[in-house]
Amino acid sequence: MQVFKFGGASVKDADGVKNLAKIVQSYGTNQILIVISAMGKITNKLEALTKAYVSGDEKCNELFEEVKAYHFSIINSLFEDHKNPIFNDVSNTFVEIEWLLEEKASDPADYLYDQIVSIGEMVSTKIVAAYLNQIGIFTIWADARNYIHTDNNYKDANVNWEKTELEIQKHLTTFLDKGIVVTQGFIGGTSENFTSTLGREGSDYSAAIFSSCLNSESLTIWKDVPGVLNADPKWFDETEKIDQLSYHDAIELTYYGATVIHPKTIKPLQNKEIPLYVRSFLAPESEGTKISNVKIPLPIPSFIFKVNQVLISIFPKDFSFIIEESLSTIFNLFHKHKVKVNTMLNSAISFSVSVNDSEKIDLLIKDLSETFKVKYNKGLELVTIRYYNQNTIDRVIVNKDVLLEVKSRHTCQIVMKEKKD
Repeated sequence: MQVFKFGGASVKDADGVKNLAKIVQSYGTNQILIVISAMGKITNKLEALTKAYVSGDEKCNELFEEVKAYHFSIINSLFEDHKNPIFNDVSNTFVEIEWLLEEKASDPADYLYDQIVSIGEMVSTKIVAAYLNQIGIFTIWADARNYIHTDNNYKDANVNWEKTELEIQKHLTTFLDKGIVVTQGFIGGTSENFTSTLGREGSDYSAAIFSSCLNSESLTIWKDVPGVLNADPKWFDETEKIDQLSYHDAIELTYYGATVIHPKTIKPLQNKEIPLYVRSFLAPESEGTKISNVKIPLPIPSFIFKVNQVLISIFPKDFSFIIEESLSTIFNLFHKHKVKVNTMLNSAISFSVSVNDSEKIDLLIKDLSETFKVKYNKGLELVTIRYYNQNTIDRVIVNKDVLLEVKSRHTCQIVMKEKKD
């Protein structure tokens, strides 16, 4: 059996849903589990709704109406018969948000985030499953919260692998013997039956979890790009598709910020040696990229860009050495504020890191400043080059001031900013 994952871009409108159906039809109608994200950019809209609700902004009701209108526009384009059960099914799903909005926010923000934002996946999968059934593809809709079991670390929940694998193998295999199964990415369920989420863009990870627990033949992630490229087209006019990629290089690229695959996706597949295909839903006949247990290096250098970076440099107040105890204190503070380090460099009396800019940074710097002297620069860029050479470095630092450069055998990371005239 195979697992397919379709992201928001692939189901952003009625034509996208119809295209998904054509792809599924081309593979036959048995032994396929389809994992689907929220439609289009609806997760961003639901995040804005959640933020408005938590802050008491009445704009949340306006945002909610926009979310509903977007989905019903797609439903109206897919289903001519307004008596189709999908209309009531989606309306009843939205009631879960309506109940929340009727009262002032009192629960923790992360908990509320998961209960609200997860509705995007619930609705998208109901629509796709109903459409597949309408065109004659027998499809079973499955609630991922019954299968992916997690702890209560809302917004970035940890998976209980033993319980998850038990439930998936116990129930989903029976469903797959009957036809196509459609389920949600990104979401799971706690022991108290509350909804949890696996981290932003976590649908890839969900697909890998299902694939691993089902011992699938393969996992295919359908994207709007022809495969894994050596650079983001937003940054490079000329990019090259990588036909084959090792698990090791894929993990490295996702760790450093390559957005084509979620960072947690690779490990569950590597454990079972399940190949991962990245293919284009715009050109499904193309082969895309295969990620597997091959022992070959990347054939070309790969570039990963991150913007809105903050370079934080930390010094002892008394010019003593940065020792293990100091590093322990520093990393505990980063953990406390849930700030991920993108690159780091330490010397005898300093420790420098590049991190994503966010609302957490000011509080982190405040806490660090109680023990250390702290300097920082915002508005920077971080470029990571996998399998670099001097030409690739020279290519990215044109008209840039380099603030930090870290090199290992295969990887170079550069923190830089635009040169001033």
